[in-house]
Amino acid sequence: MKIGVVGLGLIGGSIALSSKYRYIDCHVYGMDVNSEHLQMAKQLKIIDHQLDETSYEDLDILILSTPVDVAIKLISPLLDKIGPNTLLMDTGSTKRLICRSIANHTKREQFLAAHPIAGTEFSGPKAATNRLFTKQTMIFCETEKTRASLLDVGYNFIEKLQMRVLTMAPEDHDKHIAYVSHLSHISSFMLGKTVMDKEEKSDNVIYQMAGSGFASTVRLAKSNPTTWTSIFKHNQQNILQVLKQYIDKLDKFKSLLENEDFETIRQQLEKSNEIKPILKGIHSNHIQ
Repeated sequence: MKIGVVGLGLIGGSIALSSKYRYIDCHVYGMDVNSEHLQMAKQLKIIDHQLDETSYEDLDILILSTPVDVAIKLISPLLDKIGPNTLLMDTGSTKRLICRSIANHTKREQFLAAHPIAGTEFSGPKAATNRLFTKQTMIFCETEKTRASLLDVGYNFIEKLQMRVLTMAPEDHDKHIAYVSHLSHISSFMLGKTVMDKEEKSDNVIYQMAGSGFASTVRLAKSNPTTWTSIFKHNQQNILQVLKQYIDKLDKFKSLLENEDFETIRQQLEKSNEIKPILKGIHSNHIQ
């Protein structure tokens, strides 16, 4: 099995390590525009070989794992380079614009739009792990546009990584992911900024008071700013709609607090608690 990875950060590096962990005979070729990341990936044995112009033709799978604005620029040139039986997959957190960018490419059938629902707040090759994707979800989009034999390659690869697959339209993906991922990151970034702005006007005591609740809520604020700025840009309209709804909820909560309507607050908190068994049930299904 010959796998190429373009972009050797958390996701790309973890795919490389997971491939080597799950396949008995696997050779991983990698490249990154960041020379330090490339060198580190070699030192950590995340990749076996550097990906160069002579490697593309022989790859079974090529994974594109860069920020989405970079991915849009690279997908078409990479399709031009790969061999006739190579599958190109991306890992972008938005799908509509990526799919649109190669809709009319002569090798469109060799592309599979993908998004692994997995990650941490850390970035770079050092953050990569061979178990990041275990029992997590992979979303495939526009599977009907991928050559059947290559789609089988994609499914077998994801099964080998021990992931489950969901399929949906790119537009549905971008709309739903705005709720369950992009909004979470915005909330975390802005909570962190709110506290940091307050700390500038006081002393460090505010951080000494912070407990595990604060730490878990702002965990995502440590995520890569370049990656997330790109995501917010490419899913702008969906995120604006979600933010409007979220801000409306906050405004209503503020009004309840101002009016000392604590009974309604308690009822709304109880309603929010109903998400616990839902998420627990989904997690239980994943680990069976």
